[in-house]
Amino acid sequence: MPDPEKQSPPASTYSNEKAHTSQVERVSQQDADGAQDHEVYNPHIDVSGVDEKKLIRKLDWYLVPWLSLLYLLSFLDRTSIGNAKLYHMEKDLNISDKEYLIALTIFFFSYAIFEVPSNVFLKRLRPSIWLSLLMFLWGIMMTVQGLVHNYGGLLGMRWLLGMFEAGLFPGVNYYLSCWYKRSEFGIRAALFFSAATVSGAFGGLLAVRAPLLVIANLRPRGPAKTSALTEPRLHIRPSFYRGHVRLAPSSRAPAHCTRFGTVTWWWYWAAISNLDGVGGKPAWAWIFIIEGLATVIAGALSFFIIQDFPDTAKFLTEAERTFVVRRLQSDDQFSAAGESLKWHYIWKSLLDWKTWVGMFLYMGADGPLYAFSLFLPSIISQLGYRATAANLLTVPVYAVACVVTCVVALVADRYGNRGYLTMASFSVGLAGYLILIASRNATLSYVAVFLAACGIYPTIPNIIAWVSNNVEGSYKRSVSLAMVISFGNINGAVSSNVYRAHDAPWYRLGHGIVLMYIAIGLIMAIIYHLALRRENGKRERGERDELIEGFNDGRTELAKNGTYKSVADAKRDKGDEWSGYRYTL
Repeated sequence: MPDPEKQSPPASTYSNEKAHTSQVERVSQQDADGAQDHEVYNPHIDVSGVDEKKLIRKLDWYLVPWLSLLYLLSFLDRTSIGNAKLYHMEKDLNISDKEYLIALTIFFFSYAIFEVPSNVFLKRLRPSIWLSLLMFLWGIMMTVQGLVHNYGGLLGMRWLLGMFEAGLFPGVNYYLSCWYKRSEFGIRAALFFSAATVSGAFGGLLAVRAPLLVIANLRPRGPAKTSALTEPRLHIRPSFYRGHVRLAPSSRAPAHCTRFGTVTWWWYWAAISNLDGVGGKPAWAWIFIIEGLATVIAGALSFFIIQDFPDTAKFLTEAERTFVVRRLQSDDQFSAAGESLKWHYIWKSLLDWKTWVGMFLYMGADGPLYAFSLFLPSIISQLGYRATAANLLTVPVYAVACVVTCVVALVADRYGNRGYLTMASFSVGLAGYLILIASRNATLSYVAVFLAACGIYPTIPNIIAWVSNNVEGSYKRSVSLAMVISFGNINGAVSSNVYRAHDAPWYRLGHGIVLMYIAIGLIMAIIYHLALRRENGKRERGERDELIEGFNDGRTELAKNGTYKSVADAKRDKGDEWSGYRYTL
């Protein structure tokens, strides 16, 4: 049988995952003393025939698309209330603008409260059971939300929706981190999160009646008369005929537009708003009902599609399962082969400074995310566009944000410097909101919305990958990720209240508060990066070395860092605090 040690995948070459400290190199040479650098998972399994690239593609196709679809449904369900608002939901339920904001806010409290316990349940139970159950239940809540007749019913459904949706986003991010190396996780997290941008675009499309867009004056030939509200230079005119698209000649564009060219978009499916009055339900109710039923179906299917963890995955062969676990262990994910629940691990995540810095770092991105996604249709509508045009104008914004998010993740995975890219993204977001605050021109404000989206959306998966890369231990990573994401989401309760109706059309107060969030995120990214760099330096200098029995017993000063029988014991007990672990910068 081939030597199991030689069968293991090579150690990660991630730029910040440097070679082990001199202590580890010395220990690995002391075989006679029983000190080993690592233990081999399933040493009796021959994995020499496994093609690593094909295996990774197999994981990608089996895991990422379906999980992304689930998050698309999740984000669509929670934010579709913003689209429903444009179709007279407030009037039909007889609620004020203040009550509408409370309905938005209550979601975030239940969402944040249940994220940490949900992630613990995910680890204790099987992901295939827990995630499927959550989806099925929140799909029911979403459907019932379309049947409410009063304000109290809306509040109750929003609370329950947040409670059941709480486990998906932190759960799936933790789940994906259990399958991929640290240098591979970023793009998978970005693809999963990009479902949020796709859902934003999809929600905008579903909320319109199959429009034909006429975009005029994209490149004016001469000076054009403009007015910030009544005469936007980007002219969009939807046209309808009995639920179908009919031609709207571009020559009929307003006289103030000097026509250079015409771009038309045809949408051939029946949109939700065409169901207005069907079954005695308004259009906004059908948005909730149809999206909720789709989620119920997806939840039922998820029980059969979602696998659990690499060591038990049924779609992999025994050799492939072993290979996946070994490559994770070679990437310093020591708990990849499994870990029993010990409250000690959870307590460590609560005491870890990285968790608390990560919470404020993520807050700087997540607060703006919810403000942006919930109010983007209203912001555009107040710039002078009708409800249909406002919903449709959100589509290109989300499309561009999706592409930028994936590009940033690829670069971060390739070069490993997640901190610099996070800082750059925050800076772009700052520029976008500064323009929104200063601008009094509809077209310039619309351009600024693109900058804001490209500054907000890429930071979310990049921060999650950054935090995940720097936490080792299954339960510790599970709790730390949930705490970071939970704290970010509770700020959605603040950001969902910053755009007040009487601040329209420019919403300077709302933009200013979002700008403050982004500035906090930028500052915390700098602090996190510098602190990790400092800690890596200490480990390089041997200041964090442990006392290993039978090897460096004479160096009693190392006892303060822990005393262990072997390096393997030190890895399992200390996780990312082990002296050979290198943080991703």
